[in-house]
Amino acid sequence: MYQFTGKLKIFALALMVVGLLGTVYNFISAPSTLEEAKEIIAKQEGAHHGGHDEANVHHENTNHHSTKVHAESHHDSKEDKHASSDSSAHHNDHSDHHVAHAFHQMQNRPWSAFYVAMLFSLGISLLVLAFYAAQRIAHAGWSVVLFRVFEAITNNIHYVSIFMIIFIGLTVMHKNHLFPWMAEGVFDTQSPNYDPIVDKKHWWMNVPGWAIRSFLYLAGWNIFRLIIRKKSIEQDNGSLKLHKNLYNISVGFVVFFMISESMMSWDWIMGIDPHWFSTLFGWYVLATLLVSALTVISMVTIYLRSKGVLPFVNESHIHDIAKFMFGFSVFWTYLWFAQFMLIWYADMPEETTYFAQRFNEYKLPFLGMVVLNFAFPVLLLINSDFKSIPWLVILGGVAILIGHYVDLFVMIMPGTVGAQWGFGIGEISAILFFIGLFIYATFSAFSKAEVLAKGNPFLHESETHHYYIIEHKGEDSNHH
Repeated sequence: MYQFTGKLKIFALALMVVGLLGTVYNFISAPSTLEEAKEIIAKQEGAHHGGHDEANVHHENTNHHSTKVHAESHHDSKEDKHASSDSSAHHNDHSDHHVAHAFHQMQNRPWSAFYVAMLFSLGISLLVLAFYAAQRIAHAGWSVVLFRVFEAITNNIHYVSIFMIIFIGLTVMHKNHLFPWMAEGVFDTQSPNYDPIVDKKHWWMNVPGWAIRSFLYLAGWNIFRLIIRKKSIEQDNGSLKLHKNLYNISVGFVVFFMISESMMSWDWIMGIDPHWFSTLFGWYVLATLLVSALTVISMVTIYLRSKGVLPFVNESHIHDIAKFMFGFSVFWTYLWFAQFMLIWYADMPEETTYFAQRFNEYKLPFLGMVVLNFAFPVLLLINSDFKSIPWLVILGGVAILIGHYVDLFVMIMPGTVGAQWGFGIGEISAILFFIGLFIYATFSAFSKAEVLAKGNPFLHESETHHYYIIEHKGEDSNHH
């Protein structure tokens, strides 16, 4: 059995402590009053206009040329004084509205930073469970030696779900304002905040329904994971009845997962931009989380193999995981382009504004993630030999994880923080916290069961996967 070493445990706890401290600091440093927000905006505008100093100096040097003209037009300016005063009042009202809007976005940023990292961690663990269930349904032989790795990673679902439940409760209590449809007066026709577009979706977008569905998703995923894990360990006795039972449970989970994953993406991500919709969105979120999940599987497997814990895992297993990483990177790119191209070509205002905002305010991460999620991994993993080289798979995996974190970041941040976004202490701290939590959850679970699913009838096929390929290659060459 694997032993969860003290060093790795301390490392995981240290990441969580550092991440938690940084997250707390991020919440404390967020502006609590409009005056603080005004000071921050003034500093931002000062930095923005700093580059215009040279133009201002030139303007001051040429002011004396306009003195005579100013004197001649003094009488006319008196006549326009009243109109200017009205314009100034309107400008001040607009400015106050801008400050109030920016203030709410600044307050949203700590919540959004934590939410992105939490959702990314939960989504990865969930997709590992879905991939694991799919392997059981397909009676896949090659992956049986990795079943305990899959099960260990999915243990993270239980830990992150605790934080997700707390977040849902605080959201329902209006402690954050990430979902604009939850604002006061949105469904009240007599309110100045009334939104007729969102009101038409009231049958779905309502706080009790949102909260109940969210708890059902989490409860379903956690219950299925607990049952599958428990029965998988019991199957080490070689029971074929349990094997059949696990097959049936896995089928039930996949059906529940396909429904709940799409609904989750509508509730937890698309609901942040309630005017926008995409029929591809559930698939798109599935693709980004699935590629990330496969990448994490490869990284954990390579790490454990390097420690001598998985001697039965060979280059062919690594090669197969890398093939999935490569294939689903292409699949993600297809969905990204299909969603973008169809919406942009249709040119419907309620749809194109989603991408227009990301082009205007998030151009670097929005376009940069395409390179990280498609160009880099595809060019790196397209060579068949490279898929068996651990350090190259890790290199491609790091790019994939960064790219798909940015993908989720770009899905959520524009609707919650708008132009007040950035990547600083809060974002980094949230990532560190959930990496630490993932390490602790995964390796503590891996240490609590045999590293090999001994009772699986396809175990021998998985253990000899590499040699099976070599033998057939040799037979082919002898034949020729």
